[in-house]
Amino acid sequence: MYNICLVEDEKDLNHLIKSYLERENYSVTSYLTGNDAIKHINDNFDLWVIDIMLSDEVSGYDIIKKIREIDSNKPVIFTSARDQDLDKIIGLELGSDDYITKPYSPKELILRINNIIKRVYNKPQKKIYETYEIDFDKRVVIEDSKEIELTTLEFELLMLLLNNQNTSLSRDDILTGVWGSDYFGSDRVVDDLVRRLRRKMPKIKINTIYGFGYRLV
Repeated sequence: MYNICLVEDEKDLNHLIKSYLERENYSVTSYLTGNDAIKHINDNFDLWVIDIMLSDEVSGYDIIKKIREIDSNKPVIFTSARDQDLDKIIGLELGSDDYITKPYSPKELILRINNIIKRVYNKPQKKIYETYEIDFDKRVVIEDSKEIELTTLEFELLMLLLNNQNTSLSRDDILTGVWGSDYFGSDRVVDDLVRRLRRKMPKIKINTIYGFGYRLV
C-alpha cells in the first residue's frame, strides 16, 4: 500500500479527497496547514499532494523546497485555485511532477496519482497483453516477431489503458492522460484515437461505455 500525504487547507475538500484515495486503497495522511505538514517532512510518504496557497505562513512552495532537500525524486503534485502559467512554471522549476487546477474532480486527481505511482514505483519494462508484447522503455509493440507501428498518441493511449485496466475512463480522463490538462478542443479526438488503436491492434479489448468513455478489459 502506498502512503500519500495530502496538504489541503479547505477542510471539506481535504476530507473528500482523503476518502476517495482511501477507497482506491491508498494510505492517506492529511494536514490542513503547511506548518503541520512541514513538521512531518521526514516521514515515509510515497507521494505528496500539496495545495500551493495555504492559509498559514508556510506555502506549498516552502514544503516542496524542503522535500527536495531530502529527496530529489519524491513525486509531488501541486494543486491551486489559480490557473496561472507562472504558478505552473514555478512548480515545475521546484520539481513538481504534475499540476492540477481547482476545481478538479477527485477522479482526475486519482488518475494522475495512479499514473505517477506506476511510473515511479512500478516500472515494468515489458507487458504481455493477448498476443502483443509491449516494451515500455522502447515504446514498441511486437506481435509474431513483427513490430506494430504506433504513433506517439496511440502508444500513450495504450499505456494509459494498460495502467488502468478494468477501470472505466471518461473521455475527459483520456484527454488529460494523453493530451495533457492544457488541451483545448473536442473530446471526439478520443474516439478517433481509439478507432486507430483498435484497427492496428484488433485483439485489444476496449469496451465502449456509451455516453461516457472506454474501459480496457
